[in-house]
Amino acid sequence: MAIVYRAKGNIYLNLTNRCSSDCCFCVAGFSSGIYGYGLRLESEPEVDEVLHDLEAEFLEGPAAEVVFCGFGEPTMRLDAILKITEWLKLRRIPSRLDTNGHGSLINPGRDVPGELARAGLDRASVSLVAHNSEVYNQLSRPVFSKAFRAVLQFAAGCIKEGIKVRLTVVDLPEVDIEACRSLAKKMGADFYVRPLISAGSEETED
Repeated sequence: MAIVYRAKGNIYLNLTNRCSSDCCFCVAGFSSGIYGYGLRLESEPEVDEVLHDLEAEFLEGPAAEVVFCGFGEPTMRLDAILKITEWLKLRRIPSRLDTNGHGSLINPGRDVPGELARAGLDRASVSLVAHNSEVYNQLSRPVFSKAFRAVLQFAAGCIKEGIKVRLTVVDLPEVDIEACRSLAKKMGADFYVRPLISAGSEETED
């Protein structure tokens, strides 16, 4: 069970296995981990535990950035993200959130992009999934209604707050890649097409 793990020059933080989506392409649907790390949590780690393991990991060498990305949606634990991001910012360590974009739905009444920006988050990689709500719901199977609209609003909110945003999609036949690319360009976000991960594959987004 890994809370902190390394891949592609980054350090990743696995804070929760809970998620507000049940994406048909999610690696958690057919694997217990990735890169040789088991990511099925027996319990969610406390912030102090995460920081302890993070400090120990940095003793092994530097990393390009620290990424909130495990086998769940990180914004399920927004307060933990904020505390850890503040810790990273004080040490001038770049941070990135990999998210399904449901942060404002998961945490109603809170200005999630604003709170992330004030904590010092540098980048957000937001899973756009598809070019419209119909295909989005088909592939992502979210627990929330109007989730696709919320994803776009979350990404736009992060950009407005000065967080560098990348929208991502998985290379699936149902997805109109060029329409998604156009959405990202119109919003002022970067765009990335992720390969479909299959059983036995070690490929993930960078």
